Order: sequence, then structure tokens, then C-alpha cells
Amino acid sequence: MTDGPVLLHGARTPGSPRAVDVRLAHGVVTEVAPAGELEARPGDEVVDARGATVMPGLVDAHVHWSQWAQVRRRVDVGHARSPEEVATIMAAAAPGAPGLVVGHGFRAALWSRPPHKDVLERAAPGVPIALVSDDLHAVWLSPAGLAHLGRDHPTGLLREQEAFAVMGELSALPDPGELDRWVDAASAEAAARGLTGIRDFEYDDTPSTWVRRAEHGLSLRVEAAVWGPWLDATLDRHHQTGDVIGHLVRLGPFKILADGSLNTRTAACHHAYPDPDDGHGALNIDPGDLRDLMVRVARHGLHPAVHAIGDRANAVVLDAFAHVTGPGRIEHAQLVASEDVARFARPGLVASVQPAHLVDDRDVAERHWPDVHARAYPYADLVAAGARLELGSDAPVAAPDPWAAIAAAVARTGDERPPWHPEQALDVATALRASCGGHLEVRAGEPADVVLLDEDPLHADPGTLRAMPVRATVLAGRFTHRAG
Repeated sequence: MTDGPVLLHGARTPGSPRAVDVRLAHGVVTEVAPAGELEARPGDEVVDARGATVMPGLVDAHVHWSQWAQVRRRVDVGHARSPEEVATIMAAAAPGAPGLVVGHGFRAALWSRPPHKDVLERAAPGVPIALVSDDLHAVWLSPAGLAHLGRDHPTGLLREQEAFAVMGELSALPDPGELDRWVDAASAEAAARGLTGIRDFEYDDTPSTWVRRAEHGLSLRVEAAVWGPWLDATLDRHHQTGDVIGHLVRLGPFKILADGSLNTRTAACHHAYPDPDDGHGALNIDPGDLRDLMVRVARHGLHPAVHAIGDRANAVVLDAFAHVTGPGRIEHAQLVASEDVARFARPGLVASVQPAHLVDDRDVAERHWPDVHARAYPYADLVAAGARLELGSDAPVAAPDPWAAIAAAVARTGDERPPWHPEQALDVATALRASCGGHLEVRAGEPADVVLLDEDPLHADPGTLRAMPVRATVLAGRFTHRAG
């Protein structure tokens, strides 16, 4: 899928007035030299960078890509402030909609009343409705929606494993060819924001799905994670994390859910939630079983990637990693006990974090983690302790815009309010490195995944970072985005 050689003339390096020429050929950065030293060769496409900043392409370290592609075809209820408001939105969308009416994005953590199937029934009698929560840990169904999916439930609000099963069924509703077209469109939009890679945690046989898609060409480099139902088949094929399984596709880590989420109040915490019904949240797996599973997959060359949001869940996962040989990841790490921060510096461990969540959930954290929210999203403490951070979006929980994530990590706010716990802010360079493989310079010998920016991000304020104009994106030496 690589095109012919490309010679970028006169690009700037981040934070420096130094201009460079960069040659890309055969999917690799072949040369980087001071501006004016590289001459065009026959067959080169010569691009005058005109002083644009060149840096490695950005990677979203945590997405659910099929769901992101589908979300934009679902009814958006993300701004609704009550169950009744959601029901009104869904009722307005119901006329003329064929079959199940699917919405996305409800956020019940700040509502005074919980979602209930009867609220949907009163607004839209007999209409099959399914709503996926913003955090992907709950599904809210109307009575007809429950019947449509062959289920019965006293409230219609399904959480955790019950919800994941329904989300899998909803993701299977589009024709695979149609879903692939939606994925292609989403990938092209992501490339326009400078993304060259994603790590996809879609709950599916994700590696097989991406190998099939790669046969028709991709706009992003993909690491495709493995989930429990497909573990044995993966081991039978002797595949390991990092193996090339298709063009631009590698096998990703093995995903495990240690707990739930903040918005659904299922994140496992040392403290109790204010609502007694929520208790301390819950672990989704026994600690001993978690340890044994992590040890097993690591022994076969699969890197464990463990979802942990509450401070108890993070402690349990860190305990388990003490028995694991080799690399691994903790996904989210939203609330961390002070005594556990230093344990994230374990060699080979990545703290995969999503800064947009701290912007979206600061009010939720203050309500449901009232005494401990100063320890939420502790990015600066993790970096100071020697942890390796990677930034992502958790799309569709947040849009897969790397610049929104970088700006949130730096500014700790997304509106007119002052920064939330600014002592945990990252400097721009650290946030950028956590988004593009650990370094900011394009280097010879590395994949030809690069981005050209109209602004130097190291000299940009948060507003400029958030709206960063991307002039061009190159994946494996091929332009996937060009502005103008």
C-alpha cells in the first residue's frame, strides 16, 4: 500500500527552528538531514513542507473502533440530564426507524433518578429501544427492546457482563460490508487529525476482523486485542503480541476486565460510594483467578492488558503483575492509592490513560469519589515515579482526537473552569511523547508514519493544541490526509 518515494523539504523539528529534509521510501524513513542536503531522485514526489512541524504520527492507545464507527449512526443522548429527557429524545427518533432504535451516550451518574424501562415505555409505547451508556458499561432497554433481544429484566438497566453481551449483539446488527465502510470513513477522519495507529479493544474476534479489512487497504496501523472467548484459538495458532498478522495489522495484547467504571459506579474502590446500593463497586474477576490468567497468557507471549479504574482494582492488578514475566498494560488507571503509584514503574508496564475522561468526569468524580478525587487521573505523579504513560481516547467514550487528549492532559480542563487538580498536569512534551511512541523526532529506519502540523505543538497553548491544524498525515509512506 506504499506509494512511491516522498521527499519532504524544509520541515521544522518540534521546539526548534532547525529545518530538515526527510525521505520516505518503501514504508520507512530512509534519511533525515539538514534542510537542503537531500536532493530529489527520479521518481520522488517532492513536497515543500513550507516550515510545517514534522513529527512521528500519533497513536490512540485504546479504542473500540467498530463501536466508534457505529456511534455516529446512533441517536446521541449524551447531553440529556434526566431519564425523561433521554426518553423524549428517543421517542422523537422512533417514528420511521426500522426495528430496534439505538441510542448512545447516556450519563446517569449525576441524575437524581436511575434509568428504568418504564420511563422509555411511557415516552414511546411499544417501541424497541436500546441505549448504550457513555462509558460502555451499561445498556438501558425498553420493555419492547428487551423482548426484541430475547431478554427479561426488572428495570431494563443491564450492567457489566450482561451489558457487554447486548453490545456485542448490537455491533453485529449492520451488514459486515456496511460496517467496514463506516470503519473506513472513521479511519479517514482520524487520519485527518494526525492519527496513524490505534490499539483496538473491540469486544469481538478483533484480529480476524482487521485481517479481513486489511485485504482492502487501511488508513491506520492497527494492534488488534484478544478477548477471552478467542484466547484458545489464538494460543492454538501460536500467535503472540506484536506478531504481524496482516498488512499494517499486528496482534495486540490480551484484554481482561478487573472492574467496572466510575459512571456506572462499578469501579472497585477501597472506599464506599455515597449511594449504599453501589457499595464499593465490584471486581469482575477473583484476584487469584486474575493472577493465574495473566501468568498463563504471558507464558504464551501475550501481553496482559488489564482494565482497572478504581483504586482497589489497580492495587489488585499491580499485585498480579508481580507474578508476571514480561510486558503488560493497565488500561485507564483512573484512581490510584498513593502507596501504589510507585508500583507503576515496573519495567515493561504501560499505564494507558485517557485524559479526556478527566475533563468529562470531574463532576462525577467529585460526587462519587468525594474524599479521594485528588488521587484521580494522577498523571504527574505517575510520570514522576517513573511510569510509562500512553494516551488514548477509549473511543467512543471520547472522540479519537489525539489533540483533545493532549490538551486535556496539559490543561486539566475543557471549558471555562479552572484546571482540575492542576498539580497532576503534564507538560506538553511529555504528553506528546505519550502519544507518538516516546520521542518527538522523525528518525531514519523507523516506519514512515509522520505528520505535518501548521503549528509547533511545543510552543502552543492548550486552545491551539486542542484545535491543532494538521497539514498532512503519512502512513507507511503513503498520504492518508492532505489539507489543501
